[in-house]
Amino acid sequence: MSSPVTVTTDPPGTSAKRKPSKLSINEAIWGYVFILPVVLGLGLFYMAPSAASLFLSFTAWDGLTSPRFIGIDNFVNLMQDDKFTGSLLNTLLYTVGTVPLSVALATVLAVLLNQKIKGMVFYRTLYFIPVITMPIAVGMVWKWLYNSEFGLINYVLGAMNLPQPNWLFDEKFALFSIVLVSVWSSIGYNAVILLSGLQGISGSYYEAASLDGAGTLYKFFRITLPLLTPSLFFVLVMSFINSFQVFDLIFIMMDQQATMLESTRTVVYSIWEDGFKYFNMGYASAQAFILFIVILVITMVQMYIQKRWVHYQ
Repeated sequence: MSSPVTVTTDPPGTSAKRKPSKLSINEAIWGYVFILPVVLGLGLFYMAPSAASLFLSFTAWDGLTSPRFIGIDNFVNLMQDDKFTGSLLNTLLYTVGTVPLSVALATVLAVLLNQKIKGMVFYRTLYFIPVITMPIAVGMVWKWLYNSEFGLINYVLGAMNLPQPNWLFDEKFALFSIVLVSVWSSIGYNAVILLSGLQGISGSYYEAASLDGAGTLYKFFRITLPLLTPSLFFVLVMSFINSFQVFDLIFIMMDQQATMLESTRTVVYSIWEDGFKYFNMGYASAQAFILFIVILVITMVQMYIQKRWVHYQ
């Protein structure tokens, strides 16, 4: 006859008092080891410069002598600086012109690239090439294309007996020209993000809609767009952030001595000019802080209103 088996149970609450095992401690240590490079990089290259920039925004510093604390004088002067307010307005106009057009075209392009046709890999690669091209190369090529005397765009317009604008030196077209280049160079990245979202949509939705006699437009607006909203939200947030930080295209394509630079001057260009051209680091840091606040507010607004139109299921 076998002896009875005694089963012991711990009193309630004793499991929470148990010490972590050696295995769990080792896992935790290695977890911290693996994230340490990221944390160090974030702190060294992002957090520390951001804190230093915030401190410098309350000082007058030329980059050589010791900073001199002046309180909020830099921010008061910014509110009275027509150049800064103009650059902020240009940045807003650039953003309004770039983001909606880029996202809309990227959505259409992603839908087209999601079709099962021959040579689709080639087309996807072709549209992504501008994303991996250096901004300097993009700016130089488009600067030549926009040239009013021997540029390809005006040559084609002249052959068609159409007006040939001075794209980069006419205030009516200068900012618009930069917007077109920005849309052209960013549409591939946005399309890839949206394409990944499209490929995550189950085909059963479209099959059910087809059985009900739904057409292509109905499927797009009733199935594709609602289920694509998480990817659209990500693309919108990143596009807004990137558009407010535009600098390279302005720096390369616009003549720094030209008066048309005033119609295309952005906040980041103004920061670079005051900080690294006139060595007014404190004033440039104050502009950077204002730009940070603007981007933060817009991002928070987007995070708030996304609850009304983003569908995660």
